[in-house]
Amino acid sequence: METNDFKRILEALITDTSINVWHIALLSAIITIGLRQGTKQAIKVSRSKLMAISHIKTLPTYHKYFKELQAMGYVTYRPSYHPKSKSEIDIKAI
Repeated sequence: METNDFKRILEALITDTSINVWHIALLSAIITIGLRQGTKQAIKVSRSKLMAISHIKTLPTYHKYFKELQAMGYVTYRPSYHPKSKSEIDIKAI
């Protein structure tokens, strides 16, 4: 991701009144993992890593806000149903 991508995402978060701290925590976790992987798209994630980095402790909270991020169009999620393969997330550069 480029600096301009982050800037657009942050600007969208500032103006979007439906975003709360849990959404921001999850997006921050996704961006952190993406930066560690050095990728712009197809960030490979696991639920446990996202929950740990975002400090979300319960599954219902994680699922609720992750689904809302998808519904709001901030992320695209491609699940992996294979236990050894991670799921992929694309962040929309608004």
